[in-house]
Amino acid sequence: MCHIFDSYQSLIKSGEVDAIVTTVPHYLHTEIGKYALTHEVHALLEKPADIYASKVQEITELAQTKPHLTFGIFFNQRTNPLYQKVKSLIDTGVIGNIRRTNWIITTWWRPQAYYDQSAWRATWSQEGGGVLVNQAPHQIDLLQWLCGLPKKVYSNIKYGYQRKLNVDDDVTTVLDYGNGATGVFMTCTHDVIGTDRLEITGDKGKILVEDSSKLTLTRLNESETSMNNKMNWSEAQEIFKGKALDDIYSRETFEFNSIWGEQHINVLNNFAANIIDGTPLIAPGSDGINGVNLVNAFYLSSWLGREVTLPVDSQQFELELNKQITTEKNE
Repeated sequence: MCHIFDSYQSLIKSGEVDAIVTTVPHYLHTEIGKYALTHEVHALLEKPADIYASKVQEITELAQTKPHLTFGIFFNQRTNPLYQKVKSLIDTGVIGNIRRTNWIITTWWRPQAYYDQSAWRATWSQEGGGVLVNQAPHQIDLLQWLCGLPKKVYSNIKYGYQRKLNVDDDVTTVLDYGNGATGVFMTCTHDVIGTDRLEITGDKGKILVEDSSKLTLTRLNESETSMNNKMNWSEAQEIFKGKALDDIYSRETFEFNSIWGEQHINVLNNFAANIIDGTPLIAPGSDGINGVNLVNAFYLSSWLGREVTLPVDSQQFELELNKQITTEKNE
């Protein structure tokens, strides 16, 4: 017999559920997750973990006091074999120290009708933002999972640029990793053609991912630093002419096929396995704060018109977000 509950509180306290998944508006993710953990129910948060990094920190600290419960986050792209391959290549030093990262992810096209179907969509007060909190969290998590968190960001964000919205629909952000490495992250919801292209350049090679399905690995035969120190001008001229390239690098291509919905199933199965036998989580709930911190920094940089250091000042972010909410409500 199927029971219908009039609130998440009554559902969680009923004793009829062992675990919950927070497929609800963003502001409710940590609220419901905390309630579940407090009542000894396992919790899997949808992305983003929340709009406020401070709230993600609160639920993370609560989960740490309950190690017998499973606390995860729905970052299904981490189960994609392509990105697992990319992470392995980086972690094992195949491309050396990362120097630059560029990700153009503009395949999140959404027409006005998409936003108009629900009053809560693309609002500061109910969704907490636009493309950065709805579509792009997948790539934002992968970016920090693969390359780490930057130390500083500077953002140029357009609000209601090509759609009738108050929130973001076009984002360009410059990342500074604090060690000389830099990056650029670009996303939008108005490019019907769209591009998905990730480049990660290291001192020993380069990773190129196209359409999240094709990986091209270029390995330098010796590091760029060593090559620069040893090569004379005549040898460099040969490279400019397109000659002797085989002496410099080798190239491999990997193709990956992804079945729609399979990655979501993988996360759910992994979450259940952790509950049953302790199988390590692909995306622990504690990882949720990284992407939220990054998005908070993107927005704050845009609102303040300057570079912002991570982790963000949570009080300042909340103050600035509340200004957006107030303006929206007064329109």
